Amino acid sequence: MRIAILSSFYPLRGGIAQFNADLYEELGKSHTVKAFTFSRQYPGLLFPGKTQYVTPDDDAVPVESEAVLDTANPLTWPRAAAKIRSWKPDVLVMKYWMSYFAPSLGTVARSVRKEGCKTVSILDNVIPHERRFFDTPLTKYFLSGCSGHVAMCREVADDLLSLSPDANFTILPHPLYSHFGAPVPREEAEKRLGLPHGKRNLLFFGLIRDYKGLDILLEAFGMLDEGYTLTVAGEPYGSFKKYEDIIASSPARDRIRVFPRYIPDSEVKVFFSAADLTVLPYRSATQSGISSVSYNFEVPLLVTDAGGLKAAVGGAGTGIVIDKAEASQVAGGIRAFFADSSLRLSCMENIRKEKERLSWASFARSLASYAESL
Repeated sequence: MRIAILSSFYPLRGGIAQFNADLYEELGKSHTVKAFTFSRQYPGLLFPGKTQYVTPDDDAVPVESEAVLDTANPLTWPRAAAKIRSWKPDVLVMKYWMSYFAPSLGTVARSVRKEGCKTVSILDNVIPHERRFFDTPLTKYFLSGCSGHVAMCREVADDLLSLSPDANFTILPHPLYSHFGAPVPREEAEKRLGLPHGKRNLLFFGLIRDYKGLDILLEAFGMLDEGYTLTVAGEPYGSFKKYEDIIASSPARDRIRVFPRYIPDSEVKVFFSAADLTVLPYRSATQSGISSVSYNFEVPLLVTDAGGLKAAVGGAGTGIVIDKAEASQVAGGIRAFFADSSLRLSCMENIRKEKERLSWASFARSLASYAESL
């Protein structure tokens, strides 16, 4: 098949671009694939981070792509569709994660479908974690322009059906990120992060947004004894002040290491090589790309019963699931994990099984088969 992918690609950075790069590479082993990307992904005023683009220390793998779509300029939307149509793809794949992209991607999807091209969305979210009044109508517009959809957990599929009851879809679990390189020796990782040796190291990793519950984890960490350390690594989307205030007043502040910045690919292995447990105290969730990174480095997880996290972690036996995003429950779950010396070994063994199941080869093969069936 000839497969076009329209989404974030190098030199744009972040988890979406990483996902697309891995998918592009795997699909390219069996199909003819072309990457189309954004000439402008977000207007600067709408982007809460420091930069949308890779920097010299990101160590990102370049992907050859054609920048065709300015999401903020409707005049570029028909031109982008014409560029894609001129390549004559059999399938157009688009990643969807927020309603801002619905008008531009939905317009392109409708245009290429008129030429007989199938359009498939890969849905990170259908209903966003932080909802706004315009999310539902915009998302419905995008969904109705697609031939089919890929949800990466049951919860996203249910959200899809709540907005589009007749939608054609399949569920394909999120594959594992594996491009970060081999782990480094633990003592070396601890030294690079300024962590004392011999502690139980907890990790909060990824973009810092309110729904991810970092404030809950910080409060929980203050309930733990001196045998624990906490590393917080990720770029804040919004003000970091409320977290700074919690840390400043915490009895455990001297055991918290904070790296409030975008973590380039070349450094990811350092954080996970020093970790005993990745903690995702999310208030709401669908699936999480962070769990895929944690699996890659065989680090068990503690997650809340939110979205698809319970099924992904609890069902697979790869970590601890707590009922609610509350500080006392997070602290109790952490203690329970370390109280059973055999639990970590069991979780790591189950993670190895998940690594075999959740390969990019399997995801790409299933995606292509689904697209052909439409």
